[in-house]
Amino acid sequence: MARFYITTPIYYVNDAPHVGHAYCTVNADAMARWHRLIGDETKFLTGTDEHGQKVADAAEKNGVSPQAWADTTSARFREAWDALAISYDDFIRTTEPRHYESVQKFLTAIYDNGFIYKDTYSGLYCVSCEDYFTDEASDNGKCPVHAKPLTQMEEENWFFKLSAFEDKLLEYYAKNPEFVTPGTKSNEAYAFIKGGLRDISITRTSISWGVPVPWDEKHVFYVWYDALINYLTAIGYGREDDEVAKWWPNSHHLIGKEIIRFHCVWWPAMCMAAGLEPPSHVQVHGWLLVGGQKLSKTMAQEGGVKLTDIAPVVLTNEYGVDPIRYYLLREAVLGNDGDFSLEAITARYNTDLANNLGNLVARVATVVQSKCDGLSPGARSDSVLRSDAETAVTETAAAWNRFAPQAALEATWRLIGATNSFLEQNAPWKMESGPEAEAVMGDALEAIRIISILVTPAMPTVAAEIWKRLGLSGLPTDGDFNENTKWGLFAKGVQVEKGDPLFPRIKSE
Repeated sequence: MARFYITTPIYYVNDAPHVGHAYCTVNADAMARWHRLIGDETKFLTGTDEHGQKVADAAEKNGVSPQAWADTTSARFREAWDALAISYDDFIRTTEPRHYESVQKFLTAIYDNGFIYKDTYSGLYCVSCEDYFTDEASDNGKCPVHAKPLTQMEEENWFFKLSAFEDKLLEYYAKNPEFVTPGTKSNEAYAFIKGGLRDISITRTSISWGVPVPWDEKHVFYVWYDALINYLTAIGYGREDDEVAKWWPNSHHLIGKEIIRFHCVWWPAMCMAAGLEPPSHVQVHGWLLVGGQKLSKTMAQEGGVKLTDIAPVVLTNEYGVDPIRYYLLREAVLGNDGDFSLEAITARYNTDLANNLGNLVARVATVVQSKCDGLSPGARSDSVLRSDAETAVTETAAAWNRFAPQAALEATWRLIGATNSFLEQNAPWKMESGPEAEAVMGDALEAIRIISILVTPAMPTVAAEIWKRLGLSGLPTDGDFNENTKWGLFAKGVQVEKGDPLFPRIKSE
């Protein structure tokens, strides 16, 4: 059995979750659901990043302790993921004792290997990024990400010898061309390394809200170095429940493009320094843009879109869980930026879901009721839809396997389109009851059966409902994927039910 370990970044608890977080998490969830569907042993990790100055500042602003603030905000992420039917296997919090243990053992390994030393840092710092910037990397003294003035700081820190890994990282990229995808993002990381690496500060004395440095009680680990190690904490690094050997060779990080440097340069170097192979794959996604701007808390604070208006729970209450999941997976190629708008959600809902999939299921069930006494006739082995279905299965599987959810859904929707065209050409509603109508409806039901399996990673609730209406037992996720998607398995004489519209049309406002 193959294994698949997928992670999202852990989300910072200085504020509430928004649809930008949901975009990454839904994509990771769909990938996890796909690999479970095809029988892979799968582990899906998400969670919250709870240390650092931003969290301490947010807690002080709200009159509570950092831990109390982290507890409250972390719970809001769980609530958002429950609303989106996120099927994580582990939700990690960096304030957990297991994380402290793994962080201290991992960074002690790097220290013992001679790659951590003490020095004084003096330079520009962005609290929002929790990151230092050189004069060259800043935007005239402002953060290039948040457009806020950077703070001049000087303090004693422990440093990681990142510069010692420049050649090793370049060699690793050369030997592993699929380490970072898409290729444009791999090139970006490679160019950053090629430009020369400087040693980086990994501890703070100016704050106390963090994981203590075991060899120097005056210091805590800087939030990024604590946070990155969560991927190993969840598989037991340095503890009795250690499963690193089982999961790490099959690890996949899904991240936003703004954190490439941390995950594609610093993190693999840290792993090498600790005597561990880097993660097997980093998939980078783009940003959701509103009016050409990145969807972010900063944007909202500067008078842009209110994130509370597009919070995951608000969206699912308005449109339904599976339609929002579908939109986030279908609207943009994973790796590119995508535009986000309520108008686009409504358009996808009415066109792809209500008109195409929902209407297909409804009218097939209606005609089966009127022409076949509500019972499935069984599919023809030589149906013209058979090749369309087989192509859809092959192309959908290939797309999911290469981290291309949009292409996977496009392949599935081509089968939906082919089935609708097949019905239009044959017009079974105009036929008399009998063998000819039964043949057409048997083929259409078989196509829908396969479609319900293929849409499961994106729309698990809808897929299960379609399966139920087809009169099939269990769930579309049961059994062997390769066997279940073969043409001709729909038995004769199964009771088909119509039910209410799967996707009642939404009026544009």
